[in-house]
Amino acid sequence: MAKKQNAEVTVKNPIEVKSPKKVIQDKLYNLTISGTPIAFMLKSRGIYWFDKEKGYEREIKYCENQKTIFVDEMVGPQRLTHITFRDGILYVPKEKQTLQKFLEYHPDNGTKFVEDNPVKEAELDLDYLELELDALNIAMDLDIERAEAILRAEIGSKVSKMTSKEIKRDLLLFARNNPVLFLELASDENLNVRNLGIKAVENGIIKLSNDQRTFMWGSNDRKLMTVPFDENPYSALASWFKTDEGIEVYQTVEKKLK
Repeated sequence: MAKKQNAEVTVKNPIEVKSPKKVIQDKLYNLTISGTPIAFMLKSRGIYWFDKEKGYEREIKYCENQKTIFVDEMVGPQRLTHITFRDGILYVPKEKQTLQKFLEYHPDNGTKFVEDNPVKEAELDLDYLELELDALNIAMDLDIERAEAILRAEIGSKVSKMTSKEIKRDLLLFARNNPVLFLELASDENLNVRNLGIKAVENGIIKLSNDQRTFMWGSNDRKLMTVPFDENPYSALASWFKTDEGIEVYQTVEKKLK
Protein backbone atom coordinates (compact mmCIF):
# COMPACT_ATOMS: atom_id res chain seq x y z
CA MET A 1 0.00 0.00 0.00
CA ALA A 2 1.47 3.31 -1.10
CA LYS A 3 2.23 5.84 1.57
CA LYS A 4 0.44 9.14 1.37
CA GLN A 5 2.68 12.04 0.61
CA ASN A 6 2.62 14.87 3.08
CA ALA A 7 0.65 17.78 1.66
CA GLU A 8 2.69 20.90 1.18
CA VAL A 9 1.67 23.72 3.45
CA THR A 10 2.10 27.18 2.07
CA VAL A 11 2.91 29.70 4.73
CA LYS A 12 1.94 33.20 3.75
CA ASN A 13 4.05 36.05 4.88
CA PRO A 14 2.33 37.94 7.69
CA ILE A 15 0.75 41.22 6.68
CA GLU A 16 2.88 44.08 7.82
CA VAL A 17 0.79 46.67 9.62
CA LYS A 18 2.31 50.05 9.13
CA SER A 19 1.69 52.85 11.56
CA PRO A 20 0.22 55.92 9.94
CA LYS A 21 2.89 58.46 9.13
CA LYS A 22 2.78 61.71 11.04
CA VAL A 23 1.60 64.50 8.77
CA ILE A 24 4.01 67.40 8.91
CA GLN A 25 2.17 70.56 8.01
CA ASP A 26 1.68 74.21 8.86
CA LYS A 27 -0.69 74.76 11.78
CA LEU A 28 -2.88 77.58 12.97
CA TYR A 29 -3.91 78.13 16.60
CA ASN A 30 -6.73 80.34 17.89
CA LEU A 31 -7.18 81.93 21.30
CA THR A 32 -10.42 80.98 23.04
CA ILE A 33 -10.27 83.43 25.95
CA SER A 34 -12.89 86.19 26.05
CA GLY A 35 -11.91 89.70 25.03
CA THR A 36 -9.14 88.64 22.64
CA PRO A 37 -6.15 90.98 23.17
CA ILE A 38 -4.06 92.41 20.33
CA ALA A 39 -1.06 90.50 21.69
CA PHE A 40 -1.16 87.56 24.09
CA MET A 41 2.03 85.93 25.35
CA LEU A 42 1.71 82.25 26.21
CA LYS A 43 3.60 80.91 29.20
CA SER A 44 6.63 79.00 27.89
CA ARG A 45 8.61 78.06 31.02
CA GLY A 46 7.98 76.62 34.49
CA ILE A 47 5.51 74.12 33.01
CA TYR A 48 5.34 70.45 33.93
CA TRP A 49 3.87 67.53 32.00
CA PHE A 50 3.21 64.14 33.56
CA ASP A 51 4.97 61.38 31.61
CA LYS A 52 2.93 58.18 32.12
CA GLU A 53 5.71 55.93 30.79
CA LYS A 54 8.38 57.36 33.09
CA GLY A 55 5.97 57.85 35.97
CA TYR A 56 6.89 61.41 36.93
CA GLU A 57 6.43 65.03 35.90
CA ARG A 58 8.86 66.46 33.39
CA GLU A 59 9.53 70.14 32.90
CA ILE A 60 8.83 71.41 29.41
CA LYS A 61 9.69 74.72 27.77
CA TYR A 62 10.19 76.08 24.29
CA CYS A 63 13.73 77.05 23.31
CA GLU A 64 14.33 77.81 19.66
CA ASN A 65 17.89 76.47 19.80
CA GLN A 66 16.82 73.06 21.18
CA LYS A 67 15.41 70.00 19.37
CA THR A 68 13.28 68.90 22.32
CA ILE A 69 10.72 70.46 24.66
CA PHE A 70 11.85 68.36 27.64
CA VAL A 71 14.35 70.18 29.84
CA ASP A 72 16.00 66.89 30.94
CA GLU A 73 16.86 66.15 27.29
CA MET A 74 18.23 69.58 26.38
CA VAL A 75 21.89 70.01 25.60
CA GLY A 76 23.86 73.23 26.00
CA PRO A 77 22.49 76.74 26.51
CA GLN A 78 18.71 77.11 26.60
CA ARG A 79 17.56 80.19 24.70
CA LEU A 80 13.95 80.72 25.81
CA THR A 81 11.64 81.93 23.05
CA HIS A 82 8.46 83.96 23.55
CA ILE A 83 5.25 82.62 22.03
CA THR A 84 2.88 85.43 21.09
CA PHE A 85 -0.64 85.29 19.64
CA ARG A 86 -1.40 88.32 17.44
CA ASP A 87 -5.08 89.29 17.25
CA GLY A 88 -5.93 85.88 18.71
CA ILE A 89 -4.00 83.89 16.09
CA LEU A 90 -0.68 82.03 16.09
CA TYR A 91 0.69 80.61 12.83
CA VAL A 92 3.35 77.89 13.20
CA PRO A 93 5.00 76.68 9.97
CA LYS A 94 5.77 72.97 9.47
CA GLU A 95 9.48 73.63 9.95
CA LYS A 96 8.90 74.50 13.63
CA GLN A 97 8.02 70.98 14.82
CA THR A 98 9.37 71.62 18.32
CA LEU A 99 7.02 74.54 18.80
CA GLN A 100 4.07 72.51 17.48
CA LYS A 101 4.91 69.73 19.95
CA PHE A 102 5.23 72.23 22.82
CA LEU A 103 1.77 73.62 22.01
CA GLU A 104 0.36 70.08 21.88
CA TYR A 105 1.68 69.34 25.39
CA HIS A 106 0.87 72.78 26.84
CA PRO A 107 -1.67 72.70 29.75
CA ASP A 108 -3.57 75.66 28.21
CA ASN A 109 -4.22 73.68 25.03
CA GLY A 110 -8.00 73.32 24.87
CA THR A 111 -8.70 75.99 27.50
CA LYS A 112 -6.96 79.20 26.38
CA PHE A 113 -6.19 78.17 22.81
CA VAL A 114 -7.07 75.43 20.31
CA GLU A 115 -5.59 74.15 17.09
CA ASP A 116 -7.56 75.16 14.03
CA ASN A 117 -8.83 71.88 12.57
CA PRO A 118 -11.09 72.33 9.50
CA VAL A 119 -11.76 68.58 9.19
CA LYS A 120 -12.87 68.25 12.82
CA GLU A 121 -14.97 71.42 12.53
CA ALA A 122 -16.64 70.00 9.42
CA GLU A 123 -17.44 66.76 11.29
CA LEU A 124 -18.94 68.70 14.19
CA ASP A 125 -20.95 70.87 11.80
CA LEU A 126 -22.26 67.76 10.05
CA ASP A 127 -23.24 66.15 13.37
CA TYR A 128 -25.10 69.31 14.39
CA LEU A 129 -26.88 69.58 11.03
CA GLU A 130 -28.02 65.95 11.29
CA LEU A 131 -29.27 66.63 14.83
CA GLU A 132 -31.10 69.72 13.60
CA LEU A 133 -32.68 67.74 10.76
CA ASP A 134 -33.86 65.01 13.18
CA ALA A 135 -35.39 67.66 15.45
CA LEU A 136 -37.20 69.37 12.55
CA ASN A 137 -38.57 66.08 11.23
CA ILE A 138 -39.94 65.17 14.67
CA ALA A 139 -41.38 68.67 15.12
CA MET A 140 -43.21 68.40 11.81
CA ASP A 141 -44.93 65.14 12.84
CA LEU A 142 -45.95 66.11 16.39
CA ASP A 143 -49.61 66.53 17.24
CA ILE A 144 -50.70 69.91 18.57
CA GLU A 145 -51.05 68.72 22.19
CA ARG A 146 -47.47 67.45 22.32
CA ALA A 147 -46.24 70.53 20.46
CA GLU A 148 -47.93 72.77 23.02
CA ALA A 149 -46.41 70.78 25.89
CA ILE A 150 -42.89 71.14 24.48
CA LEU A 151 -43.31 74.82 23.72
CA ARG A 152 -44.80 75.50 27.17
CA ALA A 153 -41.64 74.08 28.74
CA GLU A 154 -39.66 76.62 26.68
CA ILE A 155 -41.77 79.82 26.78
CA GLY A 156 -44.23 79.23 29.65
CA SER A 157 -47.86 80.32 29.84
CA LYS A 158 -47.56 82.55 26.77
CA VAL A 159 -48.35 79.45 24.70
CA SER A 160 -51.95 79.45 25.99
CA LYS A 161 -52.76 82.54 23.89
CA MET A 162 -51.17 81.21 20.67
CA THR A 163 -53.01 79.74 17.70
CA SER A 164 -52.14 76.25 16.45
CA LYS A 165 -50.20 77.72 13.51
CA GLU A 166 -48.22 79.98 15.81
CA ILE A 167 -47.42 77.00 18.03
CA LYS A 168 -46.28 74.96 15.03
CA ARG A 169 -44.14 77.82 13.71
CA ASP A 170 -42.45 78.50 17.06
CA LEU A 171 -41.95 74.78 17.63
CA LEU A 172 -40.05 74.47 14.33
CA LEU A 173 -37.95 77.51 15.21
CA PHE A 174 -37.21 76.00 18.62
CA ALA A 175 -36.23 72.67 17.02
CA ARG A 176 -33.91 74.44 14.59
CA ASN A 177 -32.29 76.78 17.09
CA ASN A 178 -31.90 74.34 19.99
CA PRO A 179 -32.19 70.78 18.65
CA VAL A 180 -30.53 69.16 21.68
CA LEU A 181 -33.02 70.59 24.19
CA PHE A 182 -35.93 70.01 21.79
CA LEU A 183 -35.09 66.32 21.37
CA GLU A 184 -34.65 65.96 25.12
CA LEU A 185 -38.11 67.41 25.74
CA ALA A 186 -39.69 65.46 22.87
CA SER A 187 -38.50 62.19 24.42
CA ASP A 188 -39.68 63.09 27.95
CA GLU A 189 -42.48 60.66 28.76
CA ASN A 190 -43.76 62.93 31.56
CA LEU A 191 -44.03 66.03 29.39
CA ASN A 192 -47.76 65.80 28.59
CA VAL A 193 -48.60 65.04 32.22
CA ARG A 194 -46.42 67.95 33.36
CA ASN A 195 -48.11 70.21 30.82
CA LEU A 196 -51.55 69.27 32.15
CA GLY A 197 -50.42 70.24 35.65
CA ILE A 198 -49.24 73.66 34.44
CA LYS A 199 -52.52 74.25 32.58
CA ALA A 200 -54.48 73.23 35.68
CA VAL A 201 -52.65 75.89 37.72
CA GLU A 202 -53.11 78.51 34.97
CA ASN A 203 -56.85 77.80 34.94
CA GLY A 204 -57.17 77.87 38.74
CA ILE A 205 -58.19 74.22 39.00
CA ILE A 206 -55.11 73.57 41.14
CA LYS A 207 -53.16 76.10 43.21
CA LEU A 208 -49.43 76.22 43.87
CA SER A 209 -48.41 77.94 47.11
CA ASN A 210 -46.19 81.05 46.97
CA ASP A 211 -43.21 79.11 48.28
CA GLN A 212 -43.83 76.52 45.51
CA ARG A 213 -43.84 73.68 48.04
CA THR A 214 -47.53 72.73 48.13
CA PHE A 215 -50.23 71.95 45.55
CA MET A 216 -53.88 72.43 46.60
CA TRP A 217 -57.35 72.28 45.05
CA GLY A 218 -58.26 75.68 43.68
CA SER A 219 -61.83 75.48 44.94
CA ASN A 220 -61.25 74.77 48.63
CA ASP A 221 -57.45 74.94 49.23
CA ARG A 222 -57.39 71.27 50.25
CA LYS A 223 -53.82 70.03 50.15
CA LEU A 224 -53.00 67.58 47.37
CA MET A 225 -49.25 67.05 47.72
CA THR A 226 -45.99 68.48 49.05
CA VAL A 227 -43.15 69.12 46.60
CA PRO A 228 -39.93 67.33 47.65
CA PHE A 229 -37.03 69.61 48.50
CA ASP A 230 -34.90 70.78 45.53
CA GLU A 231 -37.32 69.37 42.94
CA ASN A 232 -39.15 71.26 40.21
CA PRO A 233 -42.78 71.57 41.41
CA TYR A 234 -44.34 70.60 38.08
CA SER A 235 -42.01 67.64 37.60
CA ALA A 236 -42.95 66.49 41.10
CA LEU A 237 -46.65 66.95 40.31
CA ALA A 238 -46.29 64.91 37.10
CA SER A 239 -44.72 62.05 39.08
CA TRP A 240 -47.44 62.29 41.75
CA PHE A 241 -50.17 62.13 39.10
CA LYS A 242 -48.93 58.59 38.33
CA THR A 243 -49.45 57.34 41.87
CA ASP A 244 -52.63 55.61 43.09
CA GLU A 245 -53.67 58.78 44.92
CA GLY A 246 -52.71 61.15 42.13
CA ILE A 247 -54.32 59.30 39.21
CA GLU A 248 -57.82 60.22 40.37
CA VAL A 249 -56.86 63.89 40.63
CA TYR A 250 -55.28 63.71 37.18
CA GLN A 251 -58.46 62.27 35.65
CA THR A 252 -60.59 64.94 37.34
CA VAL A 253 -58.30 67.74 36.11
CA GLU A 254 -58.27 66.26 32.60
CA LYS A 255 -62.11 66.34 32.48
CA LYS A 256 -62.26 69.93 33.75
CA LEU A 257 -59.79 71.13 31.11
CA LYS A 258 -61.81 69.67 28.21
